[in-house]
Amino acid sequence: MNPIPEQKIHDTLANANLQLAIYDATARLMHKRRTALDNPLAADFEAWREQANRIKRHTIENLDHYLEQLEQNLVHNGGKVIWARDATEAADFILKLAKDNNALRLVKSKSMTTEEIDLNERLEHHRLDVVETDLGEYILQLAHQRPYHIVAPALHMTRYQVADIFTERLGVAREVVIEKQTMIARAKLREKFLTADIGITGANFLIADSGAVVVVENEGNARLSSSAPRIQIAVAGLEKLIPRAQDLAIFLKILGRSATGQPLTVYTSFLAGPRRAGEIDGPEQFYLVLVDNGRTRVLADRDKRQALYCIRCGACLNHCPVYRKIGGHNYPWVYSGPIGAILSPLFHGVTEDPWLPSASSLCGACGEVCPVKIEIPKILLELRNDVVKAKQREGSGKLERWAFRIWAFFMRHPKLYEMAGMAAPAILPEASGGAWIQSVALPLRIGPLARWLSQRDLPPPAARSFRQQWRERRRQA
Repeated sequence: MNPIPEQKIHDTLANANLQLAIYDATARLMHKRRTALDNPLAADFEAWREQANRIKRHTIENLDHYLEQLEQNLVHNGGKVIWARDATEAADFILKLAKDNNALRLVKSKSMTTEEIDLNERLEHHRLDVVETDLGEYILQLAHQRPYHIVAPALHMTRYQVADIFTERLGVAREVVIEKQTMIARAKLREKFLTADIGITGANFLIADSGAVVVVENEGNARLSSSAPRIQIAVAGLEKLIPRAQDLAIFLKILGRSATGQPLTVYTSFLAGPRRAGEIDGPEQFYLVLVDNGRTRVLADRDKRQALYCIRCGACLNHCPVYRKIGGHNYPWVYSGPIGAILSPLFHGVTEDPWLPSASSLCGACGEVCPVKIEIPKILLELRNDVVKAKQREGSGKLERWAFRIWAFFMRHPKLYEMAGMAAPAILPEASGGAWIQSVALPLRIGPLARWLSQRDLPPPAARSFRQQWRERRRQA
């Protein structure tokens, strides 16, 4: 089992500038979402959510049928489908394809699935030039960091940090004006597009009845990545499927509003195979790499398979009080926030990072804003139960079980419970003015509750319990 990254979390909490950057960026995204939903054009948003949920549930429950239909139609369009059981198979195929075609440079648009399979690291290990072309991803690649957020990967960085990175890595004069920083990146990346041998994109949606890969973006870099190089590869998880082209309209309306507050993103591209005769641009070869990497294991769990409905909008991250405090890099895998707290255990098993399902206040905000109505709090509770069962199988967690048995015993015996409550003032110190107790009695600080109390203060015990006050009122009545 991997331990909680306590020191990293403490460092994040202690970094005032980082806290401000995370809070401000997520607050802006929340505000934009609220503004978009307040618009009369989004009056049917709840109905769209319900429809999207039904479509995703139907697709996931009939995934085998729609995967076969997707492959048949994409092959008919001239493309090829590659089935990858895990991250290694997916990365191996792309590496072999690059070597077989003597490719030296690959350009990529933003893709969480390629982050999931560690594609950049694998290709760079074999001395291939891999270039991220999304501005946020490009900044992070220069800084040797992984994405901090699903939608806004460099959310945690200020323009001053970006200026330092550009000066150090690109050898340009220090520039702190954001628009000019964008122009610097554009000038550097344009040459990369023109000389790339292979273009790689992710996929926001896969349309079964037309064999099309749909890529949604705001910068235009995905269009250049998919049209300029002679070989195009789309990498997608099995769950990105939707049955029909007409279903796409619903998802485009909820995705833009949930992610960035836009009624519709700037570019929506349909990639459906290589260049046809008479077309002036587009790739000569087109491949769709369909990645399992644990998804079919999630599919087998009827209670939790709804996690595969996720369209990667990032709304749950923006509204999560835990993510807004600890940020993205304290989560162990590429997916952070509430959705990461369920995807990571589901893909890797609850024993790898058993603390993740508990990294939630269970406030329910994530479930309320999820555009496809994933019951994230419910899945988190189920995963917590799975963690407890896993500990029992391993023979650990005995102290915790005994503590709950003692608590249950007192709850079943009201007189003993009341006596324990009356003893609380003798155990806990007084707090002036009703303030919370920050200095808990030493026996508790060094005992089994030490770790729990290290992150929490306690309310001062009441002078009179509820039961005592109730009896007094009864007597007075």
